[in-house]
Amino acid sequence: MSKNLSHLSGRKGIEDNLFDRYGRLNGESTKLEDLEKLADEFLIGTANIHGSTTFYDFLKPENKDKEIYVCNGSACLCAGTQEHVRKKLSERFSANQIGDMCCLGRCHENSAFHYKGKNYSGNAIDQLNDIINEKSKKEDDYLVTSIGKSILTSPFTDIENYYKPLEDILNQKPQDLIAEIKKSGLRGRGGAGFPMGLKLEFCSRAESDTKFIICNADEGDPGAYSDRYLLEKQPHAVLFGMLVSGYVTGAKYGILYIRGEYPESVQIIEAAIKNLYDKKLAGNEIIDSNFSFHFKVIKAQGAYICGEETALINSIEGQRPEVRTRPPYPAQYGLFGKPTTVSNVETLAALPFICREGGEAYAKIGTHNSTGTKLLSLDSFFQKPGIYEVEMGISLGKVIDSAGGFRSPVKALHIGGPLGGLIPVEKIPDLTVDFESFKKNGFLLGHASVVCIPEKMPVINYLKHLFEFAAHESCGKCFPCRLGTKRAEEMLSKSIEENYQIDRDLFDDLIHTLEEGSLCAHGGGIPLPVKNALKYFARELSPNFTSPVKA
Repeated sequence: MSKNLSHLSGRKGIEDNLFDRYGRLNGESTKLEDLEKLADEFLIGTANIHGSTTFYDFLKPENKDKEIYVCNGSACLCAGTQEHVRKKLSERFSANQIGDMCCLGRCHENSAFHYKGKNYSGNAIDQLNDIINEKSKKEDDYLVTSIGKSILTSPFTDIENYYKPLEDILNQKPQDLIAEIKKSGLRGRGGAGFPMGLKLEFCSRAESDTKFIICNADEGDPGAYSDRYLLEKQPHAVLFGMLVSGYVTGAKYGILYIRGEYPESVQIIEAAIKNLYDKKLAGNEIIDSNFSFHFKVIKAQGAYICGEETALINSIEGQRPEVRTRPPYPAQYGLFGKPTTVSNVETLAALPFICREGGEAYAKIGTHNSTGTKLLSLDSFFQKPGIYEVEMGISLGKVIDSAGGFRSPVKALHIGGPLGGLIPVEKIPDLTVDFESFKKNGFLLGHASVVCIPEKMPVINYLKHLFEFAAHESCGKCFPCRLGTKRAEEMLSKSIEENYQIDRDLFDDLIHTLEEGSLCAHGGGIPLPVKNALKYFARELSPNFTSPVKA
């Protein structure tokens, strides 16, 4: 992190944003003359801008000529649909025109690909000619249901009624609202599970004339599409949550950093924000109060690491999205050096209920330490895939039963994204959907995305896939992650392709170094599913190692 670059990038404020300008160059950002003009305008070195732009998948020179992209996420890989997708695409496009994206959030039906700013999945690949000729307008559809209390999946009414409580909220003292949020026990839904009330309180106490609320909508966990559901089906829950967060912290600016892989989410959120401005529910002096709040949507350019809050902040500033060392924390020194609260989409979407019904009402749902509800993303291996809202503490087995069980034999569930636990099916009866149960059993709830590993897929192949992903998405700042993920990928690939036996002691040492030496959860978290695999699939993995894999 460079403080000078942060302040230089912030000179023009959030509206004329350096990262936004990268996107507007539409893949031409590696042209020296364009970079020099941008560098001069923002008083930042050309090398800094070149190093930043070439980090992102959508801005890399090698992707400049791509016209269509295939999803290479974990759910599509396990479903085995993408070979057919590539074959069909190769009939109309050359190899140089076909790229990769991860993940498009179409895990409920797979066969996902991206073309001209839109995502497609399911049987859309068999309608490719119509799509190219703009004769097909297939809309995505999936099951949305709840087991128990419906908070995030309850039907939207209309703007007037939905935002009616806002006037009362703006008449309350911010500290009283924070107290209600703390009373609710709401914990961050992005994976870390940090108490939301405390996060808002820390930012509220920071003294500054400018503060920011950032909605981290860079959901990049393959298998997770709950954030996409909220952005596209419940956008006002998210925006209401940001308004509340802005009011209680004293922030006047709300930024939604949305994955470039979710183009529909960007369009829907922008339309919802326009409605708020039209209704005078955003902008200056909202509902004739002293509270002003302005929204800004930023479209990401393809980098999983931006899901980490400090890398996301660097990204918005136009810097290379590397993880920052902490302290200082964003609540004290965040975007452009100002106090900032970064929250997950689902966390923000829970705030309207808490503000309407009170913290105690929310705390009564779920368990003592994991209150409220949680969204689960179920992939296509379930009889009834889709988004399930469940009360925290429900048994994992009950969720699977409600989804009709599995369509075909499954050996494990990868829950919580690439850094989540790899759970063998025999452990399902031991788990309830809450932070404590997963941690106690050696797993991680995380985003609560569920990717099924079919019985026919070798575990060693899935581990190789995880490290390919981790190596590609590493920000490169710390060497344990930058080097360790690549070395692990190489060892696993060699074992698969050449019958090479991996030295178990060396591999354990590598995993330990990743876990203990990485700067953030990307390198530090990827060992968890590997350790789960080595423990629960010891017999299957033994031929791949020089010494027996012990459970």
